[in-house]
Amino acid sequence: MSRTAVPSTFDVVIWLNDRALNDGEYLQPAKLHRLLFLAQAYYGAAFAGAKLAPATFVAEESGPVEPDVWRVYSSGRPYIENVPLPERVEQFLDSVWRRFGSYSADYLGDMLRGQPPFCDAFTRGTRSEIAFAEMVAFYGRPRPQEGKTAAVPAADEVLRPRTLVTAEGKAVNVRRWAPKGGTKKP
Repeated sequence: MSRTAVPSTFDVVIWLNDRALNDGEYLQPAKLHRLLFLAQAYYGAAFAGAKLAPATFVAEESGPVEPDVWRVYSSGRPYIENVPLPERVEQFLDSVWRRFGSYSADYLGDMLRGQPPFCDAFTRGTRSEIAFAEMVAFYGRPRPQEGKTAAVPAADEVLRPRTLVTAEGKAVNVRRWAPKGGTKKP
C-alpha cells in the first residue's frame, strides 16, 4: 500500500470541521462526506495518484460515504486529538474548501451522484466501493466533460496557487511545476 499524505482520515475531517466553524458554518455530516470525497479524488488527481488519507468510499443512495467516519460521527463529533497537517495538505484542503465549501450538501450530493466514479459503484449495489483509480482518472482529466458533469472542474482548476513574496516584496502566485503532455524519448 502506498503512503498517504496524512496518517488518518480523521485528520482531514477535523480540518474540514474546524474550517467550517471558523467560517461560522455548521458542517452537516452529508456535506462533510462529499467534501472528504472531493478532497481525496482531487488530491489523487493533483499528486500523481497519491492518496490524501487512508479512506475508502462506498456508494450509498445519498452519495459517497466513508463508512468509518460515518460510524464514528453518527452520535456527534467525538474527541479526537488534533494533529497538525503538513503545509502542502493544508493549502490543498483550503483550495477544496474555497471551491466547494459554499455549496449545500444537496447540491454536492446531486453533483457527485451524476458522476461516473459514483455511478459505476452504485450500479454494482449499495455500499459498493468507489474505486480510487476511477476517482483519480475522472477528476484528473484536462477539461470538464460535457453534459451532466460539466460543472465539475479539473484538478488544476481547483488547486489555488501558492502565494510567495519575491526579494523585492512583491506577492507572486506559484504552482508546482508539472510537464505538459508527458516526456518524449529521443
